[in-house]
Amino acid sequence: MSTSSGSPESWISSFCSLLGHEYFAEVSEEFIEDDFNLTGLQTQVAMYKEALEMILDVDPDDDEDDEDEEDEDELDESGGEERVVGGGRHHSRVASDLSVIESSAEMLYGLIHQRFICSRAGIQQMSEKYDLGHFGVCPRFNCNMARTLPVGLSDIPGEDTVKLFCPSCLDVYVPPNSRFQTVDGAFFGRTFGALFLLTFPDYDISKTGADHLTSLSRSGNNSASADETLMINGMFARNIAPGLGAGKVYEPRIYGFRVAEIAKSGPRMQWLRNKPDDINELDEARLYAQQPGDSDDDDESTTQNSRGGARRRPPGNARLRTAQRQAQNGSPMSLEAATNNGAEAEL
Repeated sequence: MSTSSGSPESWISSFCSLLGHEYFAEVSEEFIEDDFNLTGLQTQVAMYKEALEMILDVDPDDDEDDEDEEDEDELDESGGEERVVGGGRHHSRVASDLSVIESSAEMLYGLIHQRFICSRAGIQQMSEKYDLGHFGVCPRFNCNMARTLPVGLSDIPGEDTVKLFCPSCLDVYVPPNSRFQTVDGAFFGRTFGALFLLTFPDYDISKTGADHLTSLSRSGNNSASADETLMINGMFARNIAPGLGAGKVYEPRIYGFRVAEIAKSGPRMQWLRNKPDDINELDEARLYAQQPGDSDDDDESTTQNSRGGARRRPPGNARLRTAQRQAQNGSPMSLEAATNNGAEAEL
């Protein structure tokens, strides 16, 4: 494949331009060439070295070519046929090996992609695709076409396909097009969705246009309301599940009458869409700090008092101490008998 300028297209660009790979970001070669970013992938991908060379468009080593030529010479001397193309021997991999290497390269690139989109450069590239709406919108009506993010339900390859996470209703959905059903969800992982929202808290996820980055405009606008600038657990309150809460939950009705919750078609799972009326109830850090008597000094003083007030048992034989107490309380056992019992116990 070649671009319009005539230069050959890289393997990464051609892979990301395939039908059904619209969610993928183009991983930079600098990221792939850093061995630290590939730690642990050698044991997960078959023919790792060949797959990495295919991704980076690197030709096989000259040493391997020399070894293959020596093997061909041995075959020729033993009676094998010699292939001559253009005045010289022609060396090529078997078609079955190429198919295995190509599948391994796709697996390796997907695992590298999972790590790349969690890096600074990768998550910035995914934010640009999010701005342009490459990941689609939520199919739920009350989310008002909020943009979704590609995520995986597992970080292990082969367990599930890619899903779309809606930050408005905090739910995951199957992509509407069937061409995404062949994309492994492990190529995106479970970390990307939450990390994206924490990295870009200024996104207004309730908007559907590309002009939803409001950090600069809101920071310079002094007339912004308190609700728009309220931060809860590191996120703006306006971005905490805007598609949930009162008035945004579907209520099944029959001729205008609500269906009972105990009915088969009733809203038995409606609690999944609930949201507190006062959003400040979700500010766990502030509520914990307001609790009285939970400071570190109180904990240390309580620990020291408990340790200092603990009584130690005096050394000696337990049976002897019991017999002595019985003798003091008027028990018929004499002190001499208690002493003898204690001596026998020690023996």
